[in-house]
Amino acid sequence: MVRFIIRPLLYVLAFTLVWVLLYRFIPVPFTVPMAKDFFAGKDVKRDWTSFSNIDPDLPRAVIAGEDGKFCSHFGFDAEAITNAVEANMKGRKLRGGSTVSQQVAKNAFLWPGRSWLRKGLEAYFTVLIELMWDKKRIMEVYLNVAEFGIGVYGAEAAAQHYFDKSAKSLTRREAARLVAVLPSPIKRDARNPRGYTARYAKRIERWTRVVDNEGFDACLGI
Repeated sequence: MVRFIIRPLLYVLAFTLVWVLLYRFIPVPFTVPMAKDFFAGKDVKRDWTSFSNIDPDLPRAVIAGEDGKFCSHFGFDAEAITNAVEANMKGRKLRGGSTVSQQVAKNAFLWPGRSWLRKGLEAYFTVLIELMWDKKRIMEVYLNVAEFGIGVYGAEAAAQHYFDKSAKSLTRREAARLVAVLPSPIKRDARNPRGYTARYAKRIERWTRVVDNEGFDACLGI
């Protein structure tokens, strides 16, 4: 009986290890949100681009706005998770404590959702990518699969969509605006941000300068 349980688990483990190893070297071909948009008849814009072809201020802005401890944590930010749990328990607006690594695990390998199964698998894949990839690869995949608008996936498609330029030519302000839409890419506009999005983009722009000056992006080699 034990054999019939352990053997399938070993097969699953081997499959996931190979899957994560492959994505260390090849572009992620699609994600569940991309597939959903495609089958819903939406125009999916996506153009995989290497890390070297993305302006350094965009990953810096991601660190500034999404994951300040990206270079120092091992996939999980305990403080951010604790703060998120406390805020949610106090009835404040629901928020998450996900790191860039966790978001890559979710976007590249899983599906959106809040079930315990999905969160458990997210933690599992987060550990695997932290073990098998370097930080630059994690950021590169994140910048290529993140949703920046309706049917707009990845830094290159976002730069073309909002600013009619390549991701390599983004200014610091434009990079900050792109990151400002990430928490709610369907409702926010990086081209002409207004209200909270505009204010948030300005804060990210200031924080991006700090990330650069203080070396919080050191793990990326930029």
